[in-house]
Amino acid sequence: MRSGSGGASPWRRSDPGGSGELSRASVATTASSASERSVSGAGRGASFLDAFRSCFVPPEVRSPEASMSDDFHPSHQLSQSLSSQGSNSGSAFGSKRSIKGMYSPMHMNSSEREMPGSTKFSLPQIQKATKNFSPNLKIGQGGSGTVYKGQLADGTLVAVKRAKKNVYDKHMGREFWNEIETLQRIEHLNLVRFHGYLEFGGEQLIIVEYVPNGNLREHLDCVNGKVLEFSQRLEIAIDVAHAITYLHTYSDHPVIHRDIKSSNILLMNNFRAKVADFGFAKLAPTDASHVSTQVKGTAGYLDPEYLRTYQLNEKSDVYSFGVLLVELVTGRRPIEPKRLIIERVTTKWAMEKFVEGNAIQTLDSNLEANDAINLAVEKMYELALQCLTPTKRNRPSMRRCAEILWSIRKDYRELVVPTSAMN
Repeated sequence: MRSGSGGASPWRRSDPGGSGELSRASVATTASSASERSVSGAGRGASFLDAFRSCFVPPEVRSPEASMSDDFHPSHQLSQSLSSQGSNSGSAFGSKRSIKGMYSPMHMNSSEREMPGSTKFSLPQIQKATKNFSPNLKIGQGGSGTVYKGQLADGTLVAVKRAKKNVYDKHMGREFWNEIETLQRIEHLNLVRFHGYLEFGGEQLIIVEYVPNGNLREHLDCVNGKVLEFSQRLEIAIDVAHAITYLHTYSDHPVIHRDIKSSNILLMNNFRAKVADFGFAKLAPTDASHVSTQVKGTAGYLDPEYLRTYQLNEKSDVYSFGVLLVELVTGRRPIEPKRLIIERVTTKWAMEKFVEGNAIQTLDSNLEANDAINLAVEKMYELALQCLTPTKRNRPSMRRCAEILWSIRKDYRELVVPTSAMN
């Protein structure tokens, strides 16, 4: 569900200004221009400056960097902070077996829930639900098809992804079945729930839950006229970290999403986040450190090492998550072609400001800075810098990212509460 100019999540609305599907030439040009300028080290230690520079310098011209530890040291605070959100999406991590129950809604009585994708649909049933694919119910448009809002006979709201009918495009069929295979393997509070699929009479349909509050990119653009508060952005980052951690570590077979971006992060009415669009997803290798594959993804979010070597592993999602963290703080898209040259690559511009000691200057202009936000921005950029390291082995795991974000939220809340009490 990606168009050359859109890059929308297929489960909600189109993304009119999105950066679109990958063009190897354009991404390579962006990476080249991003490496042309060096950064002065004012306001930051040499280690931060060196780490930042490494984000935009090919590894073959750098000195080797120390590997980052992915060890996870859970705090007793984690489960308390999660329960305070009313979330069952995660808790302090333990064994893989015990955690899967917490990371998946399947801890409920199995007789009370359907397994992902187990619902059987007929074409007349879907035609009735979507009023025969009425244009008035169209909620998304992409390169591989259209998405419609529908309502089943029992009142359940669904999103129906209708693949383009192109008998000459075998790639479309592969993406359709790849998405189904992935969705059948996963279930998590912060992933869009899979109801089922239908292939009949030339139609290829995927039916998932309908997520009512648009995608993250729309909210960062203030499409509905309301500003996404910083606290909400921090919670969204944590939700996404939960989802990707589950995919990488606690699903039946590890999954690499390959297209983590703001237009694929859908929001519920209470602003809980759900990761969508598994058309590019890939099962992670179980007997090797990476899998060689054709490059898939979206310009601005792509792991430069994956782009260069075609070798994919879970750390490619970590890089995209680092871009998303910067996007949440700045409100800007990863590539902003209409801005000054020094600001066009948002991660490069933001990380420069960070290592200079001016991180707060990158804060979304729709937000008003305070002590709590200042601290959180610094900490989020420290994490983003680690995620954006050009060599996969030096990036943290998503599990480690989740732990750091929980800690950031704890510190943020401790600063916000006294301020609120005084007012």
